[in-house]
Amino acid sequence: MDNKIVLILLAIFLPPVAVALKSGAGKSLLINIILCFLFYIPAVIHALLVVL
Repeated sequence: MDNKIVLILLAIFLPPVAVALKSGAGKSLLINIILCFLFYIPAVIHALLVVL
């Protein structure tokens, strides 16, 4: 339970880190990094979708 709370907080403040911890280095991380460079809010939404 505590890990999920930490991942949600990381997804809000540092989306690529949360995605990397949850799914490793792969397509999801690359997508999230690109989204983070373009816009921050879509990166947060994507990270929350991956984490949850």
